[in-house]
Amino acid sequence: MENFETLRQLLDEKKYTAFMRELDKLYPRDAAEFLAGLPLPQQPAVFRMLKKDTAAEIFAELDNDNKERIISALTDSELTQITEELFTDDVVDMLEELPANVVKRVLQSVSPETRATINRFLAYPEDSAGSIMTSEYATLRGDMTVNEAIAHIRKTGYDKETVYTLYVVDGGRKLIGTLELSDLLFGDPDVGISTLIDPNPASVLTTDDRESAAMLIAKYDLLALPVVDSEGRLVGIVTVDDAMDVLENEATEDISKMAAVTPADKPYLKAGVFSIFKKRIPWLLLLMVSATFTGRIILHYENALGMYVILAAFIPMLMDTGGNAGSQASVTVIRSISLGEIEFKNLIPVVWKEIRVSLLCGATLSAAAFIKALFIDRAPVNIALIVCLTILLVVITSKLVGAVLPLLAKLIRLDPAVMASPLITTIVDTLALLIYFGIASAMLGIL
Repeated sequence: MENFETLRQLLDEKKYTAFMRELDKLYPRDAAEFLAGLPLPQQPAVFRMLKKDTAAEIFAELDNDNKERIISALTDSELTQITEELFTDDVVDMLEELPANVVKRVLQSVSPETRATINRFLAYPEDSAGSIMTSEYATLRGDMTVNEAIAHIRKTGYDKETVYTLYVVDGGRKLIGTLELSDLLFGDPDVGISTLIDPNPASVLTTDDRESAAMLIAKYDLLALPVVDSEGRLVGIVTVDDAMDVLENEATEDISKMAAVTPADKPYLKAGVFSIFKKRIPWLLLLMVSATFTGRIILHYENALGMYVILAAFIPMLMDTGGNAGSQASVTVIRSISLGEIEFKNLIPVVWKEIRVSLLCGATLSAAAFIKALFIDRAPVNIALIVCLTILLVVITSKLVGAVLPLLAKLIRLDPAVMASPLITTIVDTLALLIYFGIASAMLGIL
């Protein structure tokens, strides 16, 4: 970025006042990117130059390696200032990823009240809504007037993560509704806010899955989602920026699993070669060993292949077509599951739809395969018919397998993404060969 060059030049020329003025013009994420791009010894020194609130905003956007490096360079008092300025969810996210010795130092640096809050948040399961919520939210009492509510927000709302959505609670902090800031600004000053609230807001429990919370935010276009305990008391909110991070992480995990790779916890360029190797090799070994089945099927029919060598020429096409058909169905179903569009109870409608789609796809592909085998590969009519029938049955079978397996995985609480392309392809390859040689045996009278 052009701004980065200007900032580096100002640093080199030691024009620190001008440097700070230019840095303030950047978004925190861009400023964090600039800081991470500086030489390692220079990063802590530049960070110390930042104003307290600016430093906290930029620190929250740094990756964990840079956070750890800066924490190591800060004094205890500097670390206390930064940590106390951060929102609770940002501190919790950071501590979940940092080494134990760094976590211990951070916790020792904060006030007892902040430490108690952080420890309470850290106690929630890693994939729960409680683990990503923040405690910095604006609340109102149900007996307030619009005027009183506005005065209260002016007094207490400065350090809240958001004030656009306000949470109305009773004396026991039970959530009784939500209120938009715009309703206050344009409401009658003397009217009670109880007449303006939404009494049935969307909410999640602290123990609910964090992806479910993120999906609710996306579904209802919310800026924040209230999180309540088992007794309905408001304990935090999940903001839209955290929801976006959750959805991005979940999508990344699904893509990794669908490609038969264990999800990584570091960006690609920062992950070590051996670390990447460990995440890839288990699946590669499993899929390689599972291919033994296809090898044994081919060996079993080696006499048939010896009599009709041309049969072997169509094996790659049949296996690839089956794998592609199964992958199309599995990816579509997995995506629908992740969006909450279908569940296991929708199995019959899904199967019925895939049967109809597979018949259309299979008929089209089998006709094309018959013409190819007959006129391009110069195969006899009976061999072309075998290939044609095999393609039709393989496509139908593959799409059904690709659609059903993710739903079965969801039923037994496995990640449906595990049932994606590589595993589906391996299963379908075996079925394709069995169908192929079964039809060939029946039509050609071979074993």
